[in-house]
Amino acid sequence: MKGIDVITEALLACTDRQYTVPGIPVTELGARVNAEMVVNEKTALEYALGDSLEGRRAAVIIKNVGVNACADPLLQATAQGLIGGVVLVAGDDPDAIGSQTSQDSRYYGELAELPVIEPGPESCYAGVVAALEASEQFSRIGMLRITPTLLEAEAEYIPVKPREGKGRLSDRSWTQNGRVTAAEEIYRTMFAWSSESPLNRWNGESAGTGPCLGKTRIVTVNPPPSQTAGIRDVHEYGRTFVRDHRGVQPPEPQKRPQSLDDRGYYKTFCSNCPFKGMMDILKERNTAMICDAGCSVLGMTRPYELGVASYGMGASIAVAARSTKVALIGDYAFLHSGLNALIDVYEKRLPMLCIVMNNNCTAMTGKQPAYNPLPYLQWADPVSCRAEDVTTLERELVVTDRPRTLVVSGTCPEGCSHEIVEY
Repeated sequence: MKGIDVITEALLACTDRQYTVPGIPVTELGARVNAEMVVNEKTALEYALGDSLEGRRAAVIIKNVGVNACADPLLQATAQGLIGGVVLVAGDDPDAIGSQTSQDSRYYGELAELPVIEPGPESCYAGVVAALEASEQFSRIGMLRITPTLLEAEAEYIPVKPREGKGRLSDRSWTQNGRVTAAEEIYRTMFAWSSESPLNRWNGESAGTGPCLGKTRIVTVNPPPSQTAGIRDVHEYGRTFVRDHRGVQPPEPQKRPQSLDDRGYYKTFCSNCPFKGMMDILKERNTAMICDAGCSVLGMTRPYELGVASYGMGASIAVAARSTKVALIGDYAFLHSGLNALIDVYEKRLPMLCIVMNNNCTAMTGKQPAYNPLPYLQWADPVSCRAEDVTTLERELVVTDRPRTLVVSGTCPEGCSHEIVEY
């Protein structure tokens, strides 16, 4: 069997959902697993995160340089956490065989503090399993780095059943600073996981990663196993990631994550915010939702606490489409990077409600002007109303069997700021 055959079997056996953005070197792999084609990599990863919130395991299969397009939710998930395992199958084209440029996606593992698996021909199946298990163990996305050479190489078919596992979302009692602190502490424990992984084989000089030969086989390339410190000769396909990270030490132990009680206050909407009436209706109905960046993230905090998760700018729409079916997003975040996801949702007729708070400004960052999204939404046949229109809100704040968009417009009062409530 070829590497592509073994990875195909592993993905089909171990994941519940598969998404893809085709291109070298993953086009055929995506087709073989019948992966759902998505408008872009960011939306694909957000769909997978929505599946994760529902306890499903998901794979996202993306082309060369595709990790760039999903970097925001990729990094956000490290601090926010997840439940079902998500494996990002990153297809690199180191020799630019069919691409405009080359990229080594392993560096995103360092940036986002992810477990990165680069299997060899003998560990293709186990590599998929290890990435999923690590995703759940460390509550973040697991990356599987593949290349054309690995996919075309003769590979061993050794099925491995993944262990039952479950990640967790970051503690709601922590501040954002606390969530980052907790995620960093988890990353520190990943170094021992890498050093102790049975996927690696230690037989002295030289070492090989992925399809490259060597007496020693290094599969858990991030965090780097401690044993790499004593190896001088490392063969890699792409840049010298492992060689340059030999001897890298885990971060220092972190302090206890900061809680809201430690900080002494929480932030919520302005006291005279026009959208508070809408939020009150959602609270009365106990509407679980995915919140976006900006003011919409305040749906996660007191007194509402309706948001299940938030994975960054423009992410709420696709995540909600696979989980809560309700997305809350601001006008700026929607046009920033949420519009593509909404197009994909409408093309697939996924049932969900997208609530766009339209205040014509970026209220979180100083009220810089934002474009009105309505002219760019006519294709979606949106319902538009003022924030004060309680009758329309009560009728439209529901999920039906199709995608729907509700644009709620309001004007931020002059001189107001987000309310700080002390404990």
